[in-house]
Amino acid sequence: MFEAVGFLAMKLGVIPSDFSYAGLKDKKAVTYQAMVVRKVTPERLKNIEKEIEKKRMNVFNIRSIDDSLRLGQLKGNHFDIVIRNLKNQINDSANLKDRILEAIENVKNKGFVNYYGPQRFGMGRKVHTDQIGLALLKSEMVEAVKLFLTPEDLDDPVNRAKKYFLQTEDAKGTLSLMPEFKVRERALLESLHRFGMTEEGCIQAWFSFPHSMRIFYVHAYSSKIWNEAVSYRLGTYGSRVVEGDLVCLGEDVDDEHFPNNKVHLVTEEEESANTYAIHQVVLPVLGYNIQYPKNKVGQWYQEILSRDGLQTCRFKVPTLKLNVPGCYRQILKCPHNVSYQLKEEHDTDVKMEGSHIDEATLSLLISFDLDASCYATVCLREIMKHDF
Repeated sequence: MFEAVGFLAMKLGVIPSDFSYAGLKDKKAVTYQAMVVRKVTPERLKNIEKEIEKKRMNVFNIRSIDDSLRLGQLKGNHFDIVIRNLKNQINDSANLKDRILEAIENVKNKGFVNYYGPQRFGMGRKVHTDQIGLALLKSEMVEAVKLFLTPEDLDDPVNRAKKYFLQTEDAKGTLSLMPEFKVRERALLESLHRFGMTEEGCIQAWFSFPHSMRIFYVHAYSSKIWNEAVSYRLGTYGSRVVEGDLVCLGEDVDDEHFPNNKVHLVTEEEESANTYAIHQVVLPVLGYNIQYPKNKVGQWYQEILSRDGLQTCRFKVPTLKLNVPGCYRQILKCPHNVSYQLKEEHDTDVKMEGSHIDEATLSLLISFDLDASCYATVCLREIMKHDF
């Protein structure tokens, strides 16, 4: 998505931060989303439609509009997914079609644990986006740049360029090695070449990224902690709602940004009376404007902040203009408008002596809607009981 924005910005003669959007899209998908770009007329955009199509992109519904979009300004996302070559799990003798329908109905009715999906943390083995976010929160700007430019154990042009940079800190030389399509890396390196690999130079380099990208790394860190927190919460108390839990009192909660006055601390009496259900329980996503549970989960949060050197963190990084108020996230979510269809696909293998073996493989076409900031990968993992 950032590559697409970089390309459009170049063609339109604006900068990537002139674009605004409600959410980040997956790299491995055919995705649609609304975007707003400042300082560009509809005619200017229509003029480059042909060039855009060469990049396997299309622009629809071009019109003038008054306001920019902001991250999170969406109700949710719709997904159409095909899962091919379905098989039973090892040691499962159930009828495959029955097992698939049972799994879908289960998640449809009971929901899934609302983890942030793996794409939130990048697919790198060596460095994940949350580690960069933690360095930024601690104002370790040089360290954050080094983490961003840490190579994987692969021998390709991108990783060779990164390796060269970590060995030499020669931004200009690295630029000559870094492939053109690596828009973010090149923007950072151009900035480092100009300002130097000092603390101040690295602050300037981070400003070569739009605000949405800078905050993305910090959010990746708080997302990782939230994932660990929900595992700890469910491991400690299961699906009981206990004293000290936080619950959301709002009707129709489909958004993380509900105010503090909608979040209520469960009392001992409410626990005894089973006043609340597990789907009302929320956990805080780290920030300066949240309260913590007042039970073992709250203690756990404090221990984690100490472990990561953030006991005194105010979740503001003024040098990078980053403010992280935090929010609350429901621990369980359900998909909406679920529909599915099983299809048999026939593969005809030609065997010896001219005999044909017609082998049917099963595919599942599944469609559903998820609230904003929920992950289809996580919902699918719960249906399939299988990691990707």
